Amino acid sequence: MNELELDRYSRQLLLPNFDIQGQLNLAQAKVLVIGLGGLGNIAATYLATSGVGHLTLADGDQLESSNLPRQVLYDESQIGLNKVEAAAKQIALKNSAVKVEVITHKLADASLLKAVEQADVVLDCTDNFTARQAINRACLSLKKPLVSAAAIRWEGQLVSFLYDQQSTPCYECLYPSLSDQQLSCNESGIVAPVVGLLGVYQALEALKLASGCGKVKHGVLRLFDGFEGSWREMRLTQDPECSACAIENSETLEKS
Repeated sequence: MNELELDRYSRQLLLPNFDIQGQLNLAQAKVLVIGLGGLGNIAATYLATSGVGHLTLADGDQLESSNLPRQVLYDESQIGLNKVEAAAKQIALKNSAVKVEVITHKLADASLLKAVEQADVVLDCTDNFTARQAINRACLSLKKPLVSAAAIRWEGQLVSFLYDQQSTPCYECLYPSLSDQQLSCNESGIVAPVVGLLGVYQALEALKLASGCGKVKHGVLRLFDGFEGSWREMRLTQDPECSACAIENSETLEKS
């Protein structure tokens, strides 16, 4: 690390359970952020300013004025731009040392698998269950750590899956078959600081995974009630009927 980096990250380097090695690990890490909306714009910002070396940002949507209350990385002049391109410009202003790769389409099938394979940590910041299930299966198949979050109304949730260490439970054990129409911010609303808080927690989980510092729990669902200002958590168990786990288990048996 040079003098500028030592000065920039000095507050993190002061932490005895982080120090220089944690910062060096961050600088070498590749983090994939899928979805640059309310969750992803916050998570990507904190990861970039904390010193993650390589960020891949994926989103096919354009910025709208109704996004601005929650997606505070952007400004009014960027309305109409693709979110990842707008995010990349803003991140470059905050930390030019971070390498930012942009994917301006929604990841699916082969492109999703390729992006996940190249990452050390994956953040699911999407807003629909179809995408979340596909991301889960890609991470499960490729043994990549996954940090997933969601927020709606006054409520939020966060769960991490350390698929490089454990295969079960998985995201589909929690949500086996939900429609994209069942929960929508467009119809149900969202309080901006709630989604921001969950994005911060995603960044924290990803930072711990990328740096190798701190504890991340596999398959522990954390639920936030912003109206009451309270948290609760529960440990997930494998669903014996989970189709994603069944596929993974069958592939494991074939390899053995």
